[in-house]
Amino acid sequence: MDKKITIAIDGFSSTGKSTLAKQLAKALGYVYVDTGAMYRAIAYFSMQKGYIKTDYLDKQSLVESLPNIQLQFQFNTELGFAEMYLNGENVEKQIRTIEVSGFVSKVAEIPEVRAKLVEQQQQMGKNKGIVMDGRDIGTVVFPDAELKIYMTASAQTRAQRRYDELIQKGDQVTFEEVLRNVEERDYIDTHRSNSPLVKAEDAIEIDNSNLNREEQFELVLKLVQDKIKE
Repeated sequence: MDKKITIAIDGFSSTGKSTLAKQLAKALGYVYVDTGAMYRAIAYFSMQKGYIKTDYLDKQSLVESLPNIQLQFQFNTELGFAEMYLNGENVEKQIRTIEVSGFVSKVAEIPEVRAKLVEQQQQMGKNKGIVMDGRDIGTVVFPDAELKIYMTASAQTRAQRRYDELIQKGDQVTFEEVLRNVEERDYIDTHRSNSPLVKAEDAIEIDNSNLNREEQFELVLKLVQDKIKE
């Protein structure tokens, strides 16, 4: 029987980390955890409570509310992937908006938020056989992961992908707005003092600016298979 490993996928926003992670988990029969959805859910909670607005963040109230925030993934058999539930409510659609995207990196900067979620993520992956994507999976959550992937692409390419995705969903956004959001998130993610986005020393970097989803999947699946055989 093949051994089970931990696969950590880190990288910038809109590089297709979640898509790749879902493909790998399905092919391998592994558990997939979208850590970005966890941070998005807390950002959405903060918006609902009025803790975060443009140029405003009530960090203390958010931190004090953390014990009352229950996050759970529930598998949707019709969709074929797990959806995010916040305090028992399915918020999968709400957390994917451009508004939430604008706040998620600011919420993720808060050390208490990261500590809460990292603890949950480590618990989820204790038995291996897991694919997890985010910003600090290979550096903080699973520094001993057998396979670490670091994904990147140009900001223009990523903004175009995100813009196309949002337009397809019916959201009213401009390309300039999406590009600005991508660039702002890049800056915050790479400059925060707590668990910034950095490439782990032993991570394999993949620039997918000129790769389609299937090419990327086949490339990484080969890396996984080689790692399992070691």
